[in-house]
This record gives sequence, C-alpha cells and structure tokens, in this order.
Amino acid sequence: MIRSDFTLNYTQSGLVISAFSLSYGISQLPAGWLADRIGHRILITISICGVALAGLLIGLSQTYIMMIVFLALMGVLGGGYHPVSPPLISASVQPKNQGWAQGLHLIGGSASFFLAPLIAAAIATAWGWRGAFITLAVPVIVFGVVFYVLLGQLTDTKKAEHRVIGNHNQTPPTPSRLRHLVPFIILSMFTAATIFSIISFIPLFVVDHFGVGKEAAAALIAIIYSAGLWAGPLGGYLSDRLGRVPVTLVACFIAGPVIYLLNLAPYGLGMGAVLLTIGMISYIREPAALAYIIGRTSQRHRSTVLGIYYFGCIEGGGIMTPVMGFLIDQFGFYLSFTIAGAALVVVALVCSIWLWGSRD
Repeated sequence: MIRSDFTLNYTQSGLVISAFSLSYGISQLPAGWLADRIGHRILITISICGVALAGLLIGLSQTYIMMIVFLALMGVLGGGYHPVSPPLISASVQPKNQGWAQGLHLIGGSASFFLAPLIAAAIATAWGWRGAFITLAVPVIVFGVVFYVLLGQLTDTKKAEHRVIGNHNQTPPTPSRLRHLVPFIILSMFTAATIFSIISFIPLFVVDHFGVGKEAAAALIAIIYSAGLWAGPLGGYLSDRLGRVPVTLVACFIAGPVIYLLNLAPYGLGMGAVLLTIGMISYIREPAALAYIIGRTSQRHRSTVLGIYYFGCIEGGGIMTPVMGFLIDQFGFYLSFTIAGAALVVVALVCSIWLWGSRD
C-alpha cells in the first residue's frame, strides 16, 4: 500500500524497511548506556511512548521523505526497550528462575509476529495504511503512560533489585568473568545474526527450489516464529536447571547441521520440521543468553552490556543478510547454506574452548 501510494521502486521500497531497522540496531548502544544513568523506568517509557508517537507521525506523513524520517525516528526511540527490559525482569524474580522469566517475556515478542500484521492488515483494508499506523499508535501511547505508573507503584524497586540480585552481581566483573563473557556474547551474536540472514532468504529459497507460490512461501516464516510461544520458556527453564552455557552451546552447535538440512529436507513436513527446529534453536538460546549476561555483569553496567549485545545481533543480521545474498548469487543456495552451517559449528567450537568449565 505504501509503495502504491508513493509510486516507489524496489530500492525505495527497501529503504522503508531499512530506515527503521538500521536506526533501531544502532540505537541499542546509546540506549543501554543511557539506561544505566537515567534509570530503566524512564527509558522504557520513552521507548514505548516514543515508538507510538513516531507511528502517529508516520500515519500523518504526506511525503515519502517525511515517512522515512519518522521511521528512522521510531527506530531511535524504540532502541531503549531491549537493553532495559531484561534487567527489570531480573529484578522481579529470584536468581533460580531468571532464565524462565526471560523466556516467558519472549512470548510477547513472538505473539506480535502473528497479531500485529493481522490487525494492521485488517485496519489498513478499511482505513488505509495511514489509518493502521494511527489506530495502533494511540492505544500504545496510553499503555506507555499506564505502564510508567505501574512501575512506579512497585514497592522500593531499587531495594528489590539489591535483594534479588545480591552482592555478587553488584561487584564489577573480574578478568576471569570477562574471559567467559566476551566469547559468550560473540557466539550468541554470531548465531543470532547468521540465523536471521538465513531466515530472510527462506521464502525465496522455497519459491526457487520447490516452485512454491509466493504467498505460501511467505507464510512458512510463521512456523519459525511459532516456536517462540513455547520454546522461550522451555529454554529458560532448562538454563535454570542445567546451566546457561551448556544450553547455549548445545543450541549453537545444533544450529549448523540444521541449517545444512535445509538443502536435504523435502517440501512439506520435512521442511516444516526444519523450520520449526530453527525457531526452537533461536528461542531456546535467547533466554539462556540473557540470563547469563545479566548474571555476569554488575547492575551499574548491565544495560550497557545488553545494548552492545542487541546491537551486535541486530546490526550483525543486517550485515550478514547481504553477505548471504552475495554467496547465493555466486554459489547457489546449497553451498551457501553449507558454508553458513559450517561457520556456525566452527565459531561454536572455538568459543566453547574459552567457555569450558563455565556453567552459569
């Protein structure tokens, strides 16, 4: 609808997506740093209400340039959510349930991949694409204000954080702790970015490889994200019981062979099983990674480190996607998926050497 309204070519249409995603990824860095200085409650409210306000401006924009500017603004304002939300969740539960709580939080993001497009499409059909942005923005602004009030009503949040987290996490990370944290973050970021780049090309893969219709190919992505409705809490639960590092390493090691299986799986149940497994890997790994990072960083620098982590995941995916496209153009899907799978195994193997003996 946007393309038709502004008569856009493919390059201009692509910028509609990248204007948000690029600014969203970059903003994770300053947002994490800022959260550690002005407070989590303020920044997460700015992010929620800011995204809604930018969405309202997008709906009111009358030119292509105005829309691009407001999409970039939405990414900048929205960047404060991810570095802030895990520490807030961490302060609300006991250490033994950190992974499960982070996994439970992923259900919301997973559900949005289903609900938001359906709701937006229905509204846009009735009132146009501008109506979809405006209609969805208004209740989110209200929610942001209500959420701010609810956070303020929590009894002595700072003391609760100290009581739940304990003195162990208040001390600055020691060199030995950083020795494990750095390779862990590298492994998690590389795995997330590689899987994102693979997912981006799955619709084209099934269209070109199996001759599937475009609509059916696009719908296959839902299989991947459906795993987040249950695999997130499962991954968090397992990480609480078995350890953050073992769960993360197993997921990362499995990711390589599963990516390679895309070359061999027949269309239908076989392809569906592979896509579901890719989703499981992503959502099982994520809560374990968040719980590990939170446990290895001091409260003072926690959002800053999470900002670096999310920056690497989001921007890494943005970099890996055109790289994957180049490989596919040069060598085809089979060899490109093989290279990606092998790279995941190699990186997991190298990082596991540094992580050996670390459990949580």
